[in-house]
Amino acid sequence: MAAVRLSDVAAAAGVSQATASRVLNGSSRIPGEGVADRVRAAAADLGYVANAQAQALARSSTGLIGLVVHDVADPYFSSIVRGVQNEARTAGKLVLLASTERDFDIERQSVSTFISHRADAIILAGSRQSGDLDRDLEQEFAAYRKNDGKVVVIGQPLPFGSAVEPENFTASAQLAEALIGEGHRRFAVIGGPGNIRTSVDRRNGFVDALSRHGLAPEIEVAGDFSRDGGYSAARRLAAALELHPDHGQERSLRSDPSDMPPCVFAVTDVMAIGAIAAWRGLDLRVPEDVCVAGFDDIPTLRDHFPSLTTVALSLVEIGERAVRLALDTPADVHEYAPGTVVLRASSALNR
Repeated sequence: MAAVRLSDVAAAAGVSQATASRVLNGSSRIPGEGVADRVRAAAADLGYVANAQAQALARSSTGLIGLVVHDVADPYFSSIVRGVQNEARTAGKLVLLASTERDFDIERQSVSTFISHRADAIILAGSRQSGDLDRDLEQEFAAYRKNDGKVVVIGQPLPFGSAVEPENFTASAQLAEALIGEGHRRFAVIGGPGNIRTSVDRRNGFVDALSRHGLAPEIEVAGDFSRDGGYSAARRLAAALELHPDHGQERSLRSDPSDMPPCVFAVTDVMAIGAIAAWRGLDLRVPEDVCVAGFDDIPTLRDHFPSLTTVALSLVEIGERAVRLALDTPADVHEYAPGTVVLRASSALNR
């Protein structure tokens, strides 16, 4: 059976094809209500399916938002995706999602594909890299922005477009201050890749706050931004610090700060969870033998034991804010998303 054409609908409604197109494709030039009702009724009777590309041309909008994330399986990004979808649904938009696995060639290809589909806005979620990679993106986006396409970054801002930037440096410094306030004096850091700005900002904020108290990490190790990255880094850290199970000595008997367990800051919760798993395999207990803190407050922490000290980001809200910037803000805007320190069992010191 042949597909029903727009000309068939026009003939059934007794109108021109141009009039039928304006009614069905959402043009702002809509004929009288009686004519519009007749066209819609004819389309319904015939089973006509409107052409999405024709609708986009008539409305000067595809109703699409492109969203690029580093890893959709990571609870950090899946929470942001949820926020973007929530706000897009409210605005009557559809989200196209690409997950790059931190491959910046895939990111650029995804952006190019979204542009070719005439997405109304493109949101990039995740830490930026400085240098040629972002300059390549700037060239990719140049013509898109000239045609009224909107660009929003969740993370460190690009030289163009809007941004919702988590306060990574400031919030990590606040975490360090809170841990010092708990009584910690020994620290170590599990960082991420050195070319990822989120990792660098979180590490620098934490270490800068320590230095203001005359403290410094005893050791710093780095791994991938993943559970496995945290796992392997934690095993190296345990070897370097010569951590051993000390199940026979009660914490209350440790009067010397040097006898207290080190507190390890992992720059993401996912890495912290991997670290705890590694230490458990070495028969090290958290927080008795080693304390740990993360960053992000991902949803899966609700089921994790011991409960993880972290910095809470409103990840769903961050996704929602990015969509509002993309759709409601005519000029480029740079907003900040603060973090909140949440102290839990994983860093508890009971002298």
